[in-house]
Amino acid sequence: MSDPTRPKGPKTIAVANQKGGVGKTTTAINLAASLVEFGKTVLIVDIDPQGNASTGLGVETDQRTKTTYDLLLEEAPLSDIIQETEIERLRIAPATTDLSSADIEMVSNEKRSFLLHDALRQPAIDGYAFDFVLIDCPPSLNLLTVNAMVAAHSVLVPLQSEFFALEGLSQLMLTIRELRQTANPDLRIEGVVLTMSDRRNNLAQQVETDARAYLGDLVFKTVIPRNVRVSEAPSFAMSVLDYDPMSKGAQAYRDLAREMLGVELAVGA
Repeated sequence: MSDPTRPKGPKTIAVANQKGGVGKTTTAINLAASLVEFGKTVLIVDIDPQGNASTGLGVETDQRTKTTYDLLLEEAPLSDIIQETEIERLRIAPATTDLSSADIEMVSNEKRSFLLHDALRQPAIDGYAFDFVLIDCPPSLNLLTVNAMVAAHSVLVPLQSEFFALEGLSQLMLTIRELRQTANPDLRIEGVVLTMSDRRNNLAQQVETDARAYLGDLVFKTVIPRNVRVSEAPSFAMSVLDYDPMSKGAQAYRDLAREMLGVELAVGA
């Protein structure tokens, strides 16, 4: 039974798309940094064995002594996993390639789909007073991604503006629907955000038109443009908001955060 005296926990969002190279980790990092600009306290949970979110926020591999592998499979306390980043009020639970074997190791566990759910509901999380938890998923619909969706309140889907973008999205939607019927009845789709878009390109315009026709209001009004500053920022272990605050990419992620928070977009932003 849940403890009614505990404070309400953070809103937990799984950032997921089984297709790689769609801007998933980039979106997790820059959306988190944007939410921080709006005064929110955020945790990124990196469950991608590539550990790109960890690297992109400046956590070197040798600094990842305890990781989400330990959180999931060793029942390590959150306080041993969570690290500060260079961005105030943004913390990360880092990942390493150790997670590559997690799927196999979790299969024999009866609670295999609920490991992350239970880990993120440790009473210790209350002390951090997180407003949001963003889970950066691997680019596949494996047991790690299922764990993220069972732990989450909603799923944010980055969708690259390219040919075949909508292919495979139906499988992701089907997985979400199945989890609603079984492990997480309250799971919803936070929205689909179009990424790496060049509106001068006819194909990008067509993908956006098709996505809005197919998914309607599930598609965010904000579109993330293809922007060199967004691409460069991770190599400096920075969010694009810190790397080039006035770039089109930084402005777009601020707009996405505004839209998520329900704040009207500033005119001309």
